[in-house]
Amino acid sequence: MYKVEGIVYSKTMPENNRAFEAHAQRTKRVASQVRSFYDRKQPFRIFHGSTSSTRSQEQDRNKMISTSDFTEILKIDPEKGVAIVEPNVSMEKLVDATLPYGLVAPVIMEFKNITVGGGFSGTSGESSSFRHGVFDNIVNSIEIVLGDGDIVHASRTENSDLFHGAAGSFGTLGVVTKIEVQLVEAGNFMELEYRAISGGPEAVKTIEAYTADNNIQYLDGIMFSKTSGLIIAGRMASNPPLSRKISKYLSRSDPWFYVRAQEILNKKIPGSNGKSYTEYVPIKDYLFRFDRGAFWGGYYAFKYHFAPFNNLTRYLLDDLIHTKTMYTALHKSGLASEFIVQDIGFPYSTTPDFIDYLDDNFNLYPLWLCPLKLNSPYPLTPKGKHYQQDNQRVINIGVWGPGPRKRDDFIAANRAIEAKTKELDGLKCLYAHAYYTAPEFWDLYDKETYDSLREKYNATLLPSVFDKVTNNGPPPANTIFERLKNVRPVRGIYGALCVFWGGGLPFARVHQGLSIVLSPLLLLIFISAWTVSFGKDLLGLRNKRQGKAHVE
Repeated sequence: MYKVEGIVYSKTMPENNRAFEAHAQRTKRVASQVRSFYDRKQPFRIFHGSTSSTRSQEQDRNKMISTSDFTEILKIDPEKGVAIVEPNVSMEKLVDATLPYGLVAPVIMEFKNITVGGGFSGTSGESSSFRHGVFDNIVNSIEIVLGDGDIVHASRTENSDLFHGAAGSFGTLGVVTKIEVQLVEAGNFMELEYRAISGGPEAVKTIEAYTADNNIQYLDGIMFSKTSGLIIAGRMASNPPLSRKISKYLSRSDPWFYVRAQEILNKKIPGSNGKSYTEYVPIKDYLFRFDRGAFWGGYYAFKYHFAPFNNLTRYLLDDLIHTKTMYTALHKSGLASEFIVQDIGFPYSTTPDFIDYLDDNFNLYPLWLCPLKLNSPYPLTPKGKHYQQDNQRVINIGVWGPGPRKRDDFIAANRAIEAKTKELDGLKCLYAHAYYTAPEFWDLYDKETYDSLREKYNATLLPSVFDKVTNNGPPPANTIFERLKNVRPVRGIYGALCVFWGGGLPFARVHQGLSIVLSPLLLLIFISAWTVSFGKDLLGLRNKRQGKAHVE
């Protein structure tokens, strides 16, 4: 290692390599900016350019370090089976770069625009995580700018406390600028076996059985009701049998994955006189099978706007229902403060209890089931009794759907979920809303170890993980505009217009023109919706209890 102007560089950095040289310049810029904040003792945050979080986002760019241009793949090394990338490389970009070599990262998150850095810092898991663990388990090393501007490398053998501490700390120990990711051999297709299950206990038993089968490489499930669901097991294949039809999920004309899964449960499996059904899917279609519609979040978007949910409307509105677009609209509209979005891991023994709790109190279906293997040291060092051993298997339950519209009721609903999570020794994924008080939060995690790392690596000017994950934004302003936006479906229309005019959609000019042409129709929808909403309130017809989501 050597130091120039307070910045530490590795002697092994490749020379005469434009990609690495450009990366070094970007890293030096960030290090210089961090050093400036450090010298002034001024708190700062990291701006990544995009987010897959539902939390409120900091807007003051003068108090932020931008890593939005750290988007390059620096090296693919097929012989070593690694990719060296910058943190804002998306999952789709990583997959597109590695598949030509016949390789893929062992864990790929299901949304195309989740980034490598987000996966490392945010404890992300996917259907292969029952084998490989969460995403930081497949990271070999990182380059990180510390809170005083020094650039260091960290791995399981070098600065190991920093490496393990940074994993899952949501960027609160430093600015990660480079990541080395493991790669494994990829097949051309995924052979998927859909197995029907009749409830939480059978789901757990089926997951345990598939886990014991070493041929299974991917595993997750969907509960469509308390007593009906699927466990979906996958193994890579070079080519499907000639007699098998190939199913695809990425194009406008393709079905949404969960809609297809329910069709298989309701029609294909009963017709096969068995409990399972097999299909073949191209590898990329499988990896990003939930990107269109954001699992089933897009279904709620259709219903919120009083729009029919069918093949034709999904085809026509395809540009608007990819995950990146939906996250943008969710934040612009403010609807993130009305939708329950939680991923929570539970020990196998308490998973059925939480499914029962959700059924009794929320009735939000479908639910996503994703088994995860957690390896110590666990991110943030949780204190629960199940996390005192070297390895722990949990089942992540994805709970996504409309919650109470009143802010106090919405917070109460989320806090009730948090309380039940603690009772059942679960662990929340902290990318979403969290409403813990400071004592409640640090009753779950090891504050002493976390704070000592922040002191050791000069990270105290960055927000703490508690401050960051509980940043749910201020109450909406009591203005006429905000009150109008609160009338369904005005918030959604406002969010969609922001997307249209943000320029991020394909053929942006065409979409902007359509937004002008369709404005009279949107106004008519608004007036009709307001009339219906006002009438329900006036006549006392509004349903007070959230019913089960109808999935078509």
